[in-house]
Order: sequence, then C-alpha cells, then structure tokens
Amino acid sequence: MRPEGQNPRGSARGASQGNELGVVRDGSCVPDQDDRQELAAKLGFSETVFVDDPERGVIDIFTPTLRLPFAGYPCVGVAWLLDVPELVTPAGTVGTRLDGEFTWIEARPEWAPPRTLRQYATADEVDDLPVPPPGDWLYAWSWEDEAAGRVRARAFPGRIDERGGSRSSGAGACTGGIEEDEATGAAALLLTAHLGRALNITQGAGSQILTAPQPAGWVEVGGRVALER
Repeated sequence: MRPEGQNPRGSARGASQGNELGVVRDGSCVPDQDDRQELAAKLGFSETVFVDDPERGVIDIFTPTLRLPFAGYPCVGVAWLLDVPELVTPAGTVGTRLDGEFTWIEARPEWAPPRTLRQYATADEVDDLPVPPPGDWLYAWSWEDEAAGRVRARAFPGRIDERGGSRSSGAGACTGGIEEDEATGAAALLLTAHLGRALNITQGAGSQILTAPQPAGWVEVGGRVALER
C-alpha cells in the first residue's frame, strides 16, 4: 500500500484519464497541518485529502503548496471511497450520492476559488490552445452541442502556488506544477452556475464531468472514480 493509503483517480472516462488523488484514510496519523502540507508536497498529487472522521465525512484538502477549504474532484473521489451521505469541509457541508458509475457531490459556487471562464467559438479553438503564460487561472471552454449541453473545456492553473506536483496526470506536467489540469470540478461548478443549466463537459485529454443546477443556488458535480493502490 502506498503511504497515502488510497489513490483514487477521479472524474474520468477511463482509468487513463482524469487526475490522481491521494487520500490518507486515517488523518489522525498526521494531525499537524504543517506535517500534512509537507506530506502533500512529498506525494506530489494535485490534491491530497486527509480523512479526519470517516463516519461523518470530515476531510481536510491540501495541494502540494496550500490548504484548500473546498475542491471539486477531491470531494468526488473521497465521496466514492467513503460512501457517506455528506462530506464536511472547511467551506461547508457537501452532499454526496452514488448513481451507477457516477459519484455526485452538491456544493455552492461561492466555495470555489475564482476562475477566469473564457468562451471560444469552437471546440477546435479550445483544442488548439497553447498553454498560456503564468497569470489568471483560466478555464477555456466552447459549446460542442449547445442544445444538448455538451461542452469542450481545458483548464490552465496559471499560478505556480495553485498547481499540483509533477506526479499529477495533467497534460504538460512539469516539476513544481502542472500546466494543464485534467479534471476541475470547481471550475465546472462555476461554469454551470454562470450558464444556469446542466452540462456534460469533456475536459483535458478526455475527462468527463457532469453537472446540474439545484434549488437555492446549489450545483451538483459528478464523475467516475477508479481505485489505484
């Protein structure tokens, strides 16, 4: 077993897509936040989640460089792993449910970090985008089929301190960070709130993210998860 305990890969069409996620199933083994940050940096995943109460779903999320109050695909991965009705994050309580091959979370757009949502005219334009220079966290998207809610998207973290490490599966992975994020639940949540409709998003090399607006400003985000040890 790897030192992180579990390694689910989330929001993917298949095992070769999506982002890797490290999960420490017994967070009491690493109680100090500085030690958690050090372990997350050592493991090098885009995010590492520490489970502080598996029955209540209390979790703590870290990138290699900072602690996050909420993150989309880590919540999807941990919801699948723990199979609990909710997750308790510093941002708030995240509802969860399993529906066939998809795991869903319900969260609020205001919990997501700011992202620049930039629409392009065609999916081909999104596919052809070069990695932009460091700057804003960019979520580039285009309609593939507007009537059906199908979206093509790519995510570029931009800032080094918000990127995962070199072990992340993101395209263009490099030492100290990733140039492109393969599965970004928080950005999908923001885009869904912006458009006000359910979406079927193909992101990165082929990750599939489903979303659906809910009453009172909540948004559901769903994806597939596969366990790797």
